[in-house]
Amino acid sequence: MTDKTYILHYAPDNASLIIRFALEELGAPYQTKLVDRSTRAQESAAYRRISPTGLIPALEIGGQTLFETGAILLWLSETHNALAPAPNDPARANFLKWLFFTANTLHADMRLHFYADRYGGSPKALEEFKAATRTRIAAHLDLLNQAVSAAQHLFMTDRPTVLGIYLVTLCRWLQLYPEGEAGWFDLSAYPEILTLARQVEIRPAMIRAALAEGLGETPLSHATLAQPPEGSAT
Repeated sequence: MTDKTYILHYAPDNASLIIRFALEELGAPYQTKLVDRSTRAQESAAYRRISPTGLIPALEIGGQTLFETGAILLWLSETHNALAPAPNDPARANFLKWLFFTANTLHADMRLHFYADRYGGSPKALEEFKAATRTRIAAHLDLLNQAVSAAQHLFMTDRPTVLGIYLVTLCRWLQLYPEGEAGWFDLSAYPEILTLARQVEIRPAMIRAALAEGLGETPLSHATLAQPPEGSAT
């Protein structure tokens, strides 16, 4: 385990929120540095020296920097020997497949949906693209809802795993974004995930993170737009 204080490069209610949740749950010392999206700071040369993709989050540990949400979560769980089945645990293989599915499939399709207008095309093609992406997201969540039902310990034991934290935070954003277009998503259609969200959001670690970023009292089960004390959530 590292005894260094982490530096989390974050923007309110961005993917860095997942890492903040995990750090709070671990009780790990960390500092935050705001990446001000209102000024496109994530595109600056200074930030790209930390995160070459220009994406948030990035986590500094001593002389090195991690980026990619899934990689940071996996590194934290292994470094602290917590929030995930240990490498020799029989549950490890199932945990890893769902962690990578969440990062590489669900989260990736959510980015396509949230930023669909970046991919060009006619208005008709754009709407077809969004609809197809929503269909895929719903199918991914059906699989994850079944996984939570069949193997809850992969997502929550006496406290949430990094996989559980990741999943319920993604579901927060599906309730909210894109603004004005999120009405298609109903978390109650995935009752196992909804129960998980309710369990996670009442934990002291989650409450601290929600307070820090202005997420309201039910940030996971009944999300409202962030009212952050600094920076911008979009």
